[in-house]
Amino acid sequence: MFIIEYIKNPRLVGAIAPSGRYLADKMVNEINFNKAKCIVEFGPGTGVFTEKILSKVKEDTKVLLIEVNNEFYNILKEKYGYKNNVIIINDSAENIDIILKQNNIKNVDYILSGLPFASLPKEISRTILNKTAKIINEKGCFITFQYSLFKLKLFENYFCSINYKKEIRNLPPAYILQCRGEKNG
Repeated sequence: MFIIEYIKNPRLVGAIAPSGRYLADKMVNEINFNKAKCIVEFGPGTGVFTEKILSKVKEDTKVLLIEVNNEFYNILKEKYGYKNNVIIINDSAENIDIILKQNNIKNVDYILSGLPFASLPKEISRTILNKTAKIINEKGCFITFQYSLFKLKLFENYFCSINYKKEIRNLPPAYILQCRGEKNG
């Protein structure tokens, strides 16, 4: 499935296989599941990170999944559509502000992202990161992974603090970036 979707649109899928469990563990490691009221996931694909989130999240925590790929969206609907606290949207993360408003969500604690910022068009990346920084402001955390640190400067344009670590047990190895605080101007 991943290979077919990657071949159809490599700029949006960004990988030929889903992320591994070690990467998924590190992606959710910094989430305070006892306090989180809303967790958003950009580009959940087939739900590798989603599965980890849902195994730890409280029942009253909203989990908003935003997936632009129709095939992956349908998989997510089938897997998680029955859960009361899960909202699955077939749209682009560029529209996060509109999606939050439509779903009456005012505060977001964490945004996790599987988006391939290295291959996304620059304007789409800028729009997503700008809106993400505003949404999480100083209280939340944006957690993403990249296969290289090539786009680190891009993230530094939007966030005051970025910590990263490498997960070598993923194929390919990946960097997990934890971004906090909206950078003004």
